[in-house]
Amino acid sequence: MHAEVISIGDELTSGQRLDTNSQWLSQRLGELGIRTLYHCTVGDDLAANVRVFRTAAQRADVIVCTGGLGPTADDLTRQALADVLGVEWVFDEESYARIQAMFSRRKREMPERNRIQAMLPSGARVIPNPHGTAPGIDLDLPLGASPARVFALPGVPAEMREMWWATVEPALRELVGPRREVIKHRVIRCFGVGESDLEAMLPDLIKREHTPTVGITVSQATISLRITAIANSAEACDAWIEPTVATIQQCLGKLIFGDDEDELQHTIVRLLAARKQTLATIECGTGGLVADWFSEAAGETGVYLGGEVVRRPVESTAEAICRMAENCREQWGADIALAIGPFPSQEFTPDGVPPVVEVALANDGGVLARSAVFAGHPDILKPLTAKRALNYLRLLLLDD
Repeated sequence: MHAEVISIGDELTSGQRLDTNSQWLSQRLGELGIRTLYHCTVGDDLAANVRVFRTAAQRADVIVCTGGLGPTADDLTRQALADVLGVEWVFDEESYARIQAMFSRRKREMPERNRIQAMLPSGARVIPNPHGTAPGIDLDLPLGASPARVFALPGVPAEMREMWWATVEPALRELVGPRREVIKHRVIRCFGVGESDLEAMLPDLIKREHTPTVGITVSQATISLRITAIANSAEACDAWIEPTVATIQQCLGKLIFGDDEDELQHTIVRLLAARKQTLATIECGTGGLVADWFSEAAGETGVYLGGEVVRRPVESTAEAICRMAENCREQWGADIALAIGPFPSQEFTPDGVPPVVEVALANDGGVLARSAVFAGHPDILKPLTAKRALNYLRLLLLDD
C-alpha cells in the first residue's frame, strides 16, 4: 500500500513557511507499514488543486493532505475534492453545531463566513476537530485501479496531529488490516571521505534493486546511509537489515561514527564517558561552534568542562596551537584539551594548494598536532572544519 502526502498553501509554495506536516505524516504512515512514494506541495489555486488530487488518486492508495480547510476565499480543498468527484457540497449540521459551540466557548460571535467550514463534498465522512473550526474530510476517490482513500486535515500542526491520532490512524489501521507490512529504517552515520568515494567502497549496496534498499545522503560533510526493509514483522525487517549493516561496517570501518541522529560530538562524549575522562576546548576560527556542540551533547554528564573562544589574533603555526591546547588543559584541569587555530585569509595558497587550519590535542601523554585542510563550499567551511577537528579527536580516542 502506497501513500501520497499533499501540502496546500501559497505560504508553502512561496517559501514563506516550511512544510513540517509532510515529514511528520510520512513518519506516521511508515509506522503503519504504508510507504509514502510522493510528496506534493500546491498553492492556493483551484485548477492546480484539482489536477494534484486527480493525479494522486491515480497513483496512490492513501492520500493525506493538509491545509485549505479554513473559512476564507483562498481555502479551496473542499471545492477541489468536490470538483474531482463531480458532486455538490452538502451541509453538515453536526459540524456546524460544533463550530458554533467553539465560538460560543470563546465568547465570540461566529462570522457568517465560517458556515462554509460545515460544507462537505457529498458522500464525504467528517473527521472531527476538537480544538479548531475546520473539520476534516474523509472520502474515496475512485479514479485509479481501486479507490484512493483521502484524508483532508487542517494545516495547523496541533490540530492536524490530534485529528490524526483520534480518527485517521485508527481508520488506516482498519484499512491495512492485521497482516500489514512493517517498514523499518536503520541509519549509519559516517565522516572522513566524500560521498562518491564512500559509495565506491560499498559495492552494489547502493543499487536500487538491492534488498534492503540503501540510500545515501550528505549534510555538511556528514554522510548518512539509510537502510530500509519492508516485511511482515519487525523481526523479519531486522533479519533483512543486519547482514547489510555488517557488510557496511566491514567495508567502512572507522569511517562510521554513529547511528540514527548521532553527530560526532555525541560519539566523542560517549567515548570520554566510558573512559571517565573530561574535555575542554579553545577555538579561534570556529568561533565557539565546537563548545556549543559539546555543551548540548554532554548535558549533565560532566564530560565537557567548558571552552574558550579566542577572538584576538593568534599565530597559525602548529607550535602556537599546541601551546593553546596545553594552556587550555591546565586552565580547565581537563584530561584532554582540543585547540582549533584561526582560519586562513585566502582560499588557496599561491601554488594552488588549499591552506590548512592547525588543530592540537593535549593530554597527559603530551601534545599532538594535525593540519585540517581548509577547503569546501564557503557555506559549510566552519562546520566542516569543526567536524574535521572532532573526527581527529574521535580517531585518537579509538586508537588509545
